[in-house]
Amino acid sequence: MHFRSGWQALESMALALKRFSWVAGLGLVAGLAGCSPGPIVDRLPADMGLPAGAPARPTTPYEYPAVHDMPPARATVPMTEEEQVRLEKELANARDRQEGRAQPSKKKPAPTTKKPPNNTENGQTAGAKANP
Repeated sequence: MHFRSGWQALESMALALKRFSWVAGLGLVAGLAGCSPGPIVDRLPADMGLPAGAPARPTTPYEYPAVHDMPPARATVPMTEEEQVRLEKELANARDRQEGRAQPSKKKPAPTTKKPPNNTENGQTAGAKANP
């Protein structure tokens, strides 16, 4: 069995790292070159480029919407809390009139009593069906 000394092992690791960095760099260059085929496609011969029925490229580039432009400040002020409450009440009254509801009275409704379930033997109520 052949053992290498510490320096020989470090030199071989450095050589392997150097080779790996060259291969990784070439791969990165090849990958980035493939990301921008636009100018290359423009320089292809006519018989190799676009198919016969393809539309012509526009003479001016498309204009994109200005997504970072902020809208101008509002000319009106927002409603106050009192105005919002008044408007909500008016809308509720209009809804009640359209649906034919009676105006809500000041009386509270009588509390209702709950009925206990009929059959709670297996944890199911009478209306529930057992899952087969």
